[in-house]
Amino acid sequence: MKSRSKWIMKSIAVATVASAIAAAQTTKYSVIDLGSVGASGAPWSIANNGLVAGVVVTSDNKSHGAVWFQGLEFVMGTSAFGGPNGEANGIGLNGQVVGAAQTTVANGEDFCGFTAMGLAPSSTACLPFIMQNGVTTKLPTLGGPNGVANSVNSQGLAAGWAETEFPDPNGACTVSQFEPVIWEKTGVTQLNTFPGDTDGVAWSINESGQAVGASGTCTGFSVNSGDFLLEKHPMLWTNGAAIHLGTLGGSGALSGNHACSINNLGQVAGHSDMPGDATFHGFLWNWDTGIQDIGTLPGDFASLAIGIGDQGTAVGASFDQNFNERAILIASGTLTDLNTLVSSNPQKLYLVQGNSINASGQIVGLAATSTGDIHGFLAIPSTESGSSPAFEGVTMPSLSSEVRKSIQRRLGIRGR
Repeated sequence: MKSRSKWIMKSIAVATVASAIAAAQTTKYSVIDLGSVGASGAPWSIANNGLVAGVVVTSDNKSHGAVWFQGLEFVMGTSAFGGPNGEANGIGLNGQVVGAAQTTVANGEDFCGFTAMGLAPSSTACLPFIMQNGVTTKLPTLGGPNGVANSVNSQGLAAGWAETEFPDPNGACTVSQFEPVIWEKTGVTQLNTFPGDTDGVAWSINESGQAVGASGTCTGFSVNSGDFLLEKHPMLWTNGAAIHLGTLGGSGALSGNHACSINNLGQVAGHSDMPGDATFHGFLWNWDTGIQDIGTLPGDFASLAIGIGDQGTAVGASFDQNFNERAILIASGTLTDLNTLVSSNPQKLYLVQGNSINASGQIVGLAATSTGDIHGFLAIPSTESGSSPAFEGVTMPSLSSEVRKSIQRRLGIRGR
């Protein structure tokens, strides 16, 4: 009897997993065009209530923070601190937005990478901020002139990175030493890096205050990557502990070994170089199984897992040998080209990259028009079933080298 009970429970578990995979593969999406965001722009974060934060590059080649809700765009302007560029990186349930904005204070470090991204050049400092109800508040650094806030939860805890007052130990580094931090009402807390690493970033924070990111060595900006951190170790910070999540075997020299997103269950999405650093794959991590390689779509050579929702479903991108990318949905160990799940797509956008997914399954990311222009998209789960007629006739567009390099720089991918 006991043996039969075990068999029944095992059968139920297998059926549940199979049902979850089937549901993920049959869910359809209606795509809303969020408008042109420019080669260096993107919607980066979607909260569980549907609020979206991101970056729009306007015709004057300046970076603006932006917020979207139900497809409507509200541009925040270039910089609340008087400089030419700004960005909105994260948004919370209560409408708090975090990001970074240039000031008028002279500083030649290009800490936020606006000049490296090909935007309006400037030699001024870049400071982290939190904004609510139209009021923007500067967040403190660790004594240095620059910092970036990247994610915020409903309690107002924000995660990011900030400069210290000390020169970086690597003399080739073009910025001062910087460390991962969490901001709260009482100030800023520096997080520990992996032993021996000199620099780090915190990329995402959940409702429990757990944060993820990476630590490594400052390298200075390069033409190819626009990145200044060689990310060696994906990290999780929880209850005062700094936990190394492991890698897929590579050093991080190509795409970086990086934890990008953490959901409210403590599950993590990220990416890591493979052994030999010839390619990179997305990964998922949880407390029970540790790090798991997501692989790629059939025929592709690389992938990324960028955002993960509370249901455990993640989004990212899969790349072919020519570095053409397509947005992917990662559910129960299965990768699916998000374009094949689209049931409504009036603007005929090709979905290039999934950046964030919320608890309702709504997805935001990058898309391309037939002429190769970069737009933001919002994909909403649909009740429609059957085939995906909206995918018919929508093909992968040819992206300019400028757009390709901008996407790679934003992701910290080198050498392609």
